[in-house]
Amino acid sequence: MSSFLKYVTFDCVNPCHLSEFWSEVTGYEPVTVRDDFVALAAPDKRGVRGILFWQVPEPKTAKSRMHVDLASKDPQDEIERLIGLGAQKVDYREGNGTSWTVMLDPEGNEFCIG
Repeated sequence: MSSFLKYVTFDCVNPCHLSEFWSEVTGYEPVTVRDDFVALAAPDKRGVRGILFWQVPEPKTAKSRMHVDLASKDPQDEIERLIGLGAQKVDYREGNGTSWTVMLDPEGNEFCIG
């Protein structure tokens, strides 16, 4: 038996705010909402079952060693939508026969879209 990804978990200062952003990005829906913790559930059975947001006292201070990669049929339109939700575009990169855009969520967590 091998392991599988069940949740992606974010440490964050404001779980409610950050979970609202990621809910809009992914379509995942809130199932538990507290001041210090929010759980989002996947809208279907594909991929990761949920996204968790845990409140921590310290802000993010360095580059994340792990990040989320998103895919879109129309990356440019999706990038504009994500910026409208509060994301920040950082860089455009190419390599290994593909391209992607590096972005930051409202608390500065890196993610990519291609």
